[in-house]
Amino acid sequence: MSGPPASDAIWAALPIPAFVIVPRDGDEIIVECNPAAELFMSMSAAHLKRSLAFEHLRIDAPMAKAVQRARTNRAAIFINDAEVRTGNRAPVLCNLQLAPMHDTEDGLLLLVAPRDVAGRLGRARAINAASKSAIGMAEMLAHEIKNPLAGISGAAQLLAMGLNPDDRELTDLIVAETRRIVTLLDQVEQFGDQRPPDRRATNIHDVLERARRLASVGFAAHMRFEDDYDPSLPNALADPDQLLQVILNLLKNASQVQPSGGKIAIRTYFERGLQVQGLDDRRVLLPLHIEIIDDGPGVPLEIADNVFEPFVSGRENGTGLGLALVSKIVAAHEGWIDVASRPGHTVFRVSLPIAPVKPAKARDNAATPKERR
Repeated sequence: MSGPPASDAIWAALPIPAFVIVPRDGDEIIVECNPAAELFMSMSAAHLKRSLAFEHLRIDAPMAKAVQRARTNRAAIFINDAEVRTGNRAPVLCNLQLAPMHDTEDGLLLLVAPRDVAGRLGRARAINAASKSAIGMAEMLAHEIKNPLAGISGAAQLLAMGLNPDDRELTDLIVAETRRIVTLLDQVEQFGDQRPPDRRATNIHDVLERARRLASVGFAAHMRFEDDYDPSLPNALADPDQLLQVILNLLKNASQVQPSGGKIAIRTYFERGLQVQGLDDRRVLLPLHIEIIDDGPGVPLEIADNVFEPFVSGRENGTGLGLALVSKIVAAHEGWIDVASRPGHTVFRVSLPIAPVKPAKARDNAATPKERR
């Protein structure tokens, strides 16, 4: 095959990964791929061409049968909601299409369409807007509710001083439950905080190490930590304090689902290709990725699609605000958070933009008078 299946302009402009595959010695070989495919695979076209298609694209679907049917029937084959793995990354849910090429007998066009990140972001924004009024009302009431709760707790403690141990059990229960409600109200107030992030150049590994130290001597002391950092990552455009809160919440979530202990892995890597619609409707590239991986029971299926919504929790007595707050902070950073989960392997991935690098002249002008002298 001498060139792409259509004009160079159309081929390059395709917004989804596209491959041309042909059979060779019982395998499928990639002979062409577009720029979107290079981004999706994090590999150059030169590296992908002449390589085994389904060695790089590990698809959870009967691809051999689909390929055979497409060639035999000379008709397009559609496969929806297939998990696609590339490299050692978490699987991506995609819709696939195989279509025979008209200019070659055995060539097939393979289109790999990741489920619409922008669409999910829009849905997340809709969910956030729908819940905003409820959260705002709860936030306004939280302070007023705390005052009578403090009175109830204080009265119960005074009563306990004159009771025998058996009756004191009931007053202790009142105090414990009022404290639990106050904790929930604190989280509601925290979720309702509209303070925008103070985004600046941030070393994400410094934030991750600080979060790990805090977790390992506190709520996650029973967990075993591993890390796999890419030391070459550039700085992220992030508020370091809010990013620390995101990581701490994710570490706490991973540790709470395994009260008897387990492993938490923290991984960072650079990967182009992910982009979302920014707060001012521009496209924002998110090449910096942080993954928090645990070997717990996984996200319950009944809440998997709504795990970042307020008041959705898979734990008994869970408030359902921890992951909602994480999602809110990440969205305010024009970032993206996603989860891939199965029993024994759950991955929360936070994707962030790169901090812009100041030109050398701007850095010189920013120096103090003393430094310039």
